[in-house]
Amino acid sequence: MLFLELILLASWAPQVQQPDATAIMAQVAANQDRAIAGRRQYIYVQHARVSSRKGKTIRCEEVTDTRIVPSESGYTEQLLKLEGKLLVKGKYVSYDKLPPPDQRAMSNMDAGEQDLNISIDDSSTTDRDLVENMRHNVTNDDSKDGIRAGLFPLSSKAQANYVFHFVNQEKMNGRDVFHITFAPKDKSDYDWKGDAYIDTTAYEPVVVRTRLAKNVPFAVRTLLGTSVPGLGFTVIYAPQPADKPGAVWFPVSFGTEFKMHVLFFFNREITIAAENRNFEMTHVTSRILPAVE
Repeated sequence: MLFLELILLASWAPQVQQPDATAIMAQVAANQDRAIAGRRQYIYVQHARVSSRKGKTIRCEEVTDTRIVPSESGYTEQLLKLEGKLLVKGKYVSYDKLPPPDQRAMSNMDAGEQDLNISIDDSSTTDRDLVENMRHNVTNDDSKDGIRAGLFPLSSKAQANYVFHFVNQEKMNGRDVFHITFAPKDKSDYDWKGDAYIDTTAYEPVVVRTRLAKNVPFAVRTLLGTSVPGLGFTVIYAPQPADKPGAVWFPVSFGTEFKMHVLFFFNREITIAAENRNFEMTHVTSRILPAVE
């Protein structure tokens, strides 16, 4: 009889309702839309390390410090430091500046010969181009927060193409977070899927991890001779300044590591790690001028 009563009590126990993942992410989107505007008020330095390896051998590696300064129309970059090394005919050559823009745009031109005062073979030039293009394409691309726009479905516009599912409430980086998974609504879409860990109080992302929702089709890889297995990203967010109310949440670190196979013979492992630091608040003002008659 007691066993039956326990079963009845269990059946009548109130069920804990899981949070609505879509509603949580909608609030995140609203906060992110505001944060994007708030990030225009900050100057910061992005420290980045990008390397290209073949097996265990580093073919090219660059460590850069870049100051990001917002403006009314976007932002400007100032390269503060560049420490590069390039494997040329079995020896590493160091360099501390980028090649001129016209050389960067032409893959068939010796991208470092004038800077390094040496002869660089095509493979070395390709590795340097690869490292510099990866840093440029992933860490800015007209983004004011140092991370390429579109990698993570956080804004209201991006979320329209995704579905979200609540997993659990957990601890992450010392914060209570909602663990939410996301994936494209269109299952045939070659887009990102992954996990978002959302602060339960601020409704801001703490950590976001992504990976490709689908692999590039084998027929396409065979035709193009190109694949990027293991492609995915991890970004960590934190409020700036951390000790004041109304702080703006910023991505503070970003990383990815993936393998690239191109044209059946060019195999590289690419590593990208970036950190935003030395935040300083500035003021961006605008002024409406009277119409000229």
